[in-house]
Amino acid sequence: MILVTGLVVHFVTVGVVGDFVADALYAVMVYLMLSFVFVRRPSWQVAIVAIVVCVGIELFQLSGVPADLAEVFPPARLVLGTTFTPVDLVAYVFGVVVAAAVNTWRRLD
Repeated sequence: MILVTGLVVHFVTVGVVGDFVADALYAVMVYLMLSFVFVRRPSWQVAIVAIVVCVGIELFQLSGVPADLAEVFPPARLVLGTTFTPVDLVAYVFGVVVAAAVNTWRRLD
């Protein structure tokens, strides 16, 4: 559901708010995928790894490799992006923190 929502936001919205929401949802998806792998780890540990993965992917964009890869294989653009944007880092942290908070809250129920 998060993946579909993120893709809809990415392709339908225009502007800074849409980009921020799409990036935050991307980070939520990364957090959820990692939480399925690291089931027994506390939410805060999964959140740290998710933030590191998202920041790593964003910094990888500075090398230009993701943009070159997207020219050869266009779906790579959705996974790796193409251009570094500092605001994306804020969106990733926001998305992961919200996902971890909801995950922690749901465990307390």
